[in-house]
Amino acid sequence: MSLSVTLTAVFTPDEDGWTMAQLAEWPAVVSCGRTPEEARAMLLDAAAEMIASYHEQGRTPPIGGGHTEQVTLDLAPAA
Repeated sequence: MSLSVTLTAVFTPDEDGWTMAQLAEWPAVVSCGRTPEEARAMLLDAAAEMIASYHEQGRTPPIGGGHTEQVTLDLAPAA
């Protein structure tokens, strides 16, 4: 039997032209690549490795279960 879940991948470009990828529902899974496509592939690989590690330990991967909210940050330089 196959189980699957759909998660949210967040892609953020950095100042060097690379793309960071992270799962919103499982923020411990982070990767990067030269392109968004490469970052996606690396992210899926990182998630698969993390899931395998949890299964090897007899544990259930902690995917989801949290909450999201918007927060406001002050971007002004510190005085």
